[in-house]
Amino acid sequence: MCFLQRLVIGCLVLTACTSLVAEPGEAPEGMVWVEGGRFTMGWDGPEGRYDERPAHQVEVDGFWIDRTEVTNGQFRAFVEATGYVTIAERPVDWAEMKQQVPPGTPRPPDEVLVPGSLVFTPPDRAVNLRDYTQWWTWTPGASWRQPEGPGSSIVGRDDYPVVQVAWDDAMAYATWAGKRLPTEAEWERAARFGRDGARFTWGDELMPEGRQMANIWQGRFPYRNTGGDGFVGVAPVGRFPPNELGLHDMAGNVWEWTLDQFRPDAYRQRVARLGEETCCVNPTGPETAADPRNPFSKDSRVHKGGSYLCHASYCESYRPSAKMASPPDSAMNHLGFRCVMTPAMRGED
Repeated sequence: MCFLQRLVIGCLVLTACTSLVAEPGEAPEGMVWVEGGRFTMGWDGPEGRYDERPAHQVEVDGFWIDRTEVTNGQFRAFVEATGYVTIAERPVDWAEMKQQVPPGTPRPPDEVLVPGSLVFTPPDRAVNLRDYTQWWTWTPGASWRQPEGPGSSIVGRDDYPVVQVAWDDAMAYATWAGKRLPTEAEWERAARFGRDGARFTWGDELMPEGRQMANIWQGRFPYRNTGGDGFVGVAPVGRFPPNELGLHDMAGNVWEWTLDQFRPDAYRQRVARLGEETCCVNPTGPETAADPRNPFSKDSRVHKGGSYLCHASYCESYRPSAKMASPPDSAMNHLGFRCVMTPAMRGED
């Protein structure tokens, strides 16, 4: 085979797994175009956890993604337009709740079955990092309007990311906005863009030239946060340097829901099914969920990006390959979301 033939074949193979499509028209307000293409999803480095392995080749079509996490102001507009009530604001349904706890669990008192959600409550000393109940507290009255519970408020915080929103709440907002949640692959493509194979969205160093690149925990987790990056809790969106695409807070600040169900062996199943050399196109996650941290949840969903609570000693999940998962009705004050839109969703396909 001559050199020219090999060159042509090589170009055809590359093109077959790289969807380089120009942006189809002007981006929707507040969104950024993510060019489709192939990238390495997952992480085989020493920090990588079981659910990040193996790193493998994935291809996604182009899409738009929100430049920032959805804010309190944006979510308020949705609630005012629709009258929507979030899961954290609804009374607890024991018939539904007991499906997610060990069989035989006694019914809690009525005063416990009230609207509320989980709130980070720092202990006053070092604790066992394997026991997250040491710093998460069920707080009656906590919701997106009062993210730290009664007495807290989002007044004057319209530019902060909305938190205390469950996956179901995020889906409702996205549908109203004419968007949807990103797949895990889309989210990681957007986070990694231009930095394929790097540890972080900005490169391989946590603090290049001493710069704070993300809102993460500074000090001793979970009992002392020095606020060395300028914030002790959630920060307004866009306060930290953007990635190559101009997307803010793809690392730290608040976790972000994705569409995908969670299985710790999802990547292993994918590679076993397709083969190590096959590029997986537009993956949408496993067909069934399995969540060791929430064994009675049948539908745990992936969230990405880490949060202001992430620290190297605990989760270090401000890496783009890292992930966690929660049941779709879970709400916490370090968990939010951003949305995507495809050309087909606005009739341009």
